[in-house]
Amino acid sequence: MTEFEVPTETVEAEIEIKKSRFIAYLARTSGTKEAKQFLAKIKSQHPDARHHCYAHIAGSPSNSNLYGFSDDNEPSGTAGMPIFTHLKHSGLGETTIVVVRYFGGTKLGTGGLARAYGDAAGEALKRTVTQRYVAKKMLELRLAFHQESDVRRAVTSLEGQILKVNYSQMVNMTIEVAADADLNLPYSVEVLSLSEI
Repeated sequence: MTEFEVPTETVEAEIEIKKSRFIAYLARTSGTKEAKQFLAKIKSQHPDARHHCYAHIAGSPSNSNLYGFSDDNEPSGTAGMPIFTHLKHSGLGETTIVVVRYFGGTKLGTGGLARAYGDAAGEALKRTVTQRYVAKKMLELRLAFHQESDVRRAVTSLEGQILKVNYSQMVNMTIEVAADADLNLPYSVEVLSLSEI
């Protein structure tokens, strides 16, 4: 079953190192489009900041195709990767962390920058309240009357839900089950639509 922890609300945390301010924002973002929208929102709130570095896991933590991070013109590897490392170790999915930096006049060096960005992300993660998320799919089925009890049994055994049933010449049923559930439907049951939710 595809399940993982997600943040319940947006979190903000700030640290200061040698007069440089590092403000971390963490939010739930479902998909890369939402991750980019969250980054754009933070940039618009801090247009005068020197850097807006980020990392995201835009879906399940096990799906590396949905990973992303950026140093936003900081020295390579000093911002995006330290933020991402903290995020990856948290086990959270559908999460973006943006760390905004206001330069305080003293250079921190590459090691100091990496620690600062990582520590800011870590502070945001410490303040995060999470909830369990189970990826689901919704199916619309068409089946014969004599198959209804078998389909109901299969849905129940998978801890799914029957959302809607309409009776006409056939039974039209809308169900919801875990995204990776295998229903083992009889071949004559017709799947009219399938969507990830």
